[in-house]
Order: sequence, then C-alpha cells, then structure tokens
Amino acid sequence: MKRLKIALFFALFLLMLTACGKSGSETESGDNSKSGDSGSEFNLIEDGKLTFAASGEFKPFSYMEDGKMVGYDIAVAEAIAKKLGLEAVQQKAKFSGIVTGVKKGRYDIAVASHTITDKRLKQVNFSEPYYYSGPVIYTRPDSDIQSADDLKDKEISVSRGSTYVDKASKYTDNIPQVDSDVVALQSLAKGHHDAVITDSITGQTAIENGLEIENRGQLGVSEQAVAVAKDNEKLLAEVDEALKELKESGKLAELAKEWIGVDITQEPEEAK
Repeated sequence: MKRLKIALFFALFLLMLTACGKSGSETESGDNSKSGDSGSEFNLIEDGKLTFAASGEFKPFSYMEDGKMVGYDIAVAEAIAKKLGLEAVQQKAKFSGIVTGVKKGRYDIAVASHTITDKRLKQVNFSEPYYYSGPVIYTRPDSDIQSADDLKDKEISVSRGSTYVDKASKYTDNIPQVDSDVVALQSLAKGHHDAVITDSITGQTAIENGLEIENRGQLGVSEQAVAVAKDNEKLLAEVDEALKELKESGKLAELAKEWIGVDITQEPEEAK
C-alpha cells in the first residue's frame, strides 16, 4: 500500500512538471512573434492578411503583368505587410472608388498614389508620405500652350477621381475625365484634347515609351500616402512605423529606384 502511494505521488509530480513545461513554452512562443495574433488588433478584413487596393492602371506605380499588379505602389504595400508580419493581398479597383472602398471597409489600406488632400481627409486618414511628386501640364509638340497662362478655356483631360480635376478647374470648365492618366496621355498624343494634367513621373515615363507629348510646366508639389480607415488608428500607427523603418533603412529609396529609376522618397527642397 505504501509503495502504491509513493508511485502515485511520483506520477502526479511528473504530470505537473509536464504541464509547467508546456505553459512556459507557449508563453515564450507568443512573446517572440510580432504577428502571433495574426494582426487581429488591426481589425483586418481577414486575420493574418493585409488587403490593399491599387488601380493597376498607373505605370510605373501599379500596372498589370502576368495577371497580377506590379510597380512601385505594389512593392511598397508588400514591404509594409512584411513589416507588420502579414500576408499582402492585392485588390485591383477603379481609382475613383478606392478611397470610398477604404472608408467602407472593402480594403484595409490603399497604396495607390493618392495625394493627401483636405477632401480625402474627410473620408480616410493618411500615413506619412511615401513619395513626392507634382502635377505637370502635357501637350502635343505642335501645341500653342507653353505654360499655365495658356490653359484658359482649353480642353484639359485628367484621370477620373484624381486631384488634377481641381487643378484643371482653375483654368477651364471643359475637363474630360477618363479612367487613368495613361489613357488621357495616349488620347492626347492621338490628337484629342488640348492638354493633360498628370503626375510628372507618369508623363515622363510615357514620353520614354514613345508618346509624342511634351512637358509644359509643373503646377506644384504633392505628397502621396497610404490611405487607412478613420476608425483604424492602430493600423495607421503601424503603417507609419513601417514606412519610417523602410525610409531609415534605405529600402524605400531602393524600391523607388528599382521601379521609377530615381529616388522620389525625399521631400523636395521647395516644399519644405
């Protein structure tokens, strides 16, 4: 009987040691993983995944290749997701509806070259800028438009939902809106419209790809940033932290040079 009691005692003792060992192991595992809760604190569409929107029609920032979106915006979104320990999930959408999609929870974030504006800030929050650019006037080489002074009452085409609509409205009421900046520039080169206002980098890329258009002057400097829903401040803070780390490490500039050819991540001197 005495031997039976001793055997039971040791059996219980071993069970306790095993339980304590498992508990300690689980605690250590949870502490070492940044994404141990699969990003649930961010109120994501799907745990463990960062669903981001882009247009796929804004080369070299986002465009289609082999059935998926690639470009600078896409690379930045994927780098942010990696910093957050999440899987990046891309969603192609019409540019004009992306901000509304973020606001309504169809996408966790938008990395789609959105310029920070007061109008958009009423719907979503924005991260720190991940690149800087500016609107430029483009015309055909034979155009008599030489500067912004010559835009009065001209037909100026812009991409639908872009900030360039407001820019163009300062000069004319005749503003045909199309699905993308590239479509507007292609139409311009074919003889339609008097001018197009679009991003300087997009215009320069179009020229390098053979479109017969010319730069007739820049209209300012703009800041492009990641859009996040207003009720997701935790995610916004983490996106900002990720961008800060990407800038400080030089990774963001590296991505810009890879996809754009130049570093566009530094604020221009004239804007400071």
